[in-house]
Amino acid sequence: MSDTSYKSHPDDRSDNVEKLQDIIENSLKNIDESEAAMAFSTEEDQKIIKQKNENRQASIEAMRNEIKEEEAARKNGFTE
Repeated sequence: MSDTSYKSHPDDRSDNVEKLQDIIENSLKNIDESEAAMAFSTEEDQKIIKQKNENRQASIEAMRNEIKEEEAARKNGFTE
C-alpha cells in the first residue's frame, strides 16, 4: 500500500456552529413531531417517545454548550 491512501484530513471547524444549529433545529422538529404522534400511540410507544425526547433534550443542551465553545474559539482567533 502507498502512504497516500491513509492521509488524514485537516480539522475544519469553520462551519461547526452552523452545523450544530442545523442539528438542533432538526432535533426540535423531531420532538414536536413525536409529541404530536403521541396522541395516536399506545402507552408503551408513548413511554418510548418520552424517553427519546428526553435524550434529544440532553443532546440539544450539549450541542448548545459546544456552540458556545466554538464561538469563543472563533473570537479567540481559532482559524482552522
